[in-house]
Amino acid sequence: MAGKQKPKPNPDQDYRAPQREMAEAEKETAVTDKVVGDAEELPKAIVRRLVKDKLSQLSSDSEISVFREALEAFSDSARIFVHYLSATANDICKESKRQTINAEDVFKALEEIEFSDYVGPLRASLEGFRQKNGGKRSLSSKAKEINKKGKKKDLPSGSGSQNKDDENESNKEDNAD
Repeated sequence: MAGKQKPKPNPDQDYRAPQREMAEAEKETAVTDKVVGDAEELPKAIVRRLVKDKLSQLSSDSEISVFREALEAFSDSARIFVHYLSATANDICKESKRQTINAEDVFKALEEIEFSDYVGPLRASLEGFRQKNGGKRSLSSKAKEINKKGKKKDLPSGSGSQNKDDENESNKEDNAD
């Protein structure tokens, strides 16, 4: 037993550093989980209004009350449905080798998850929305598209030829070597 000695602690080394790092990482994870959890929830007021509106259409009662637990169940169900639909639409989008989900991807996703009965009414609703807004996209999307087109087509005359001249000079230098 005399051969085995306990290693002497190094006074310069802080043995608590890994514990501190783990505690900080746990705090960051807890904060991130809370933010993600809040971001994933649907607004309760909107869920309440949707549920009450639909129930009032189906019922002859003028005043409808819904328990809080029932509203939470509706909210969770809607959140799960939206996640499932968006994941399916994303898969369809990726199969088409695109990065942006469009309305057709959502319609195909609805058919794929066996909600094809809703495709017709949603198409009609989308068409009504487009007609109401004049078929125009949002201003920010339009501005981005104009910027992209402008950069490709409307290169300043000096910069386009200058880039070609620079490229030609570098090619000449490479060929000279």
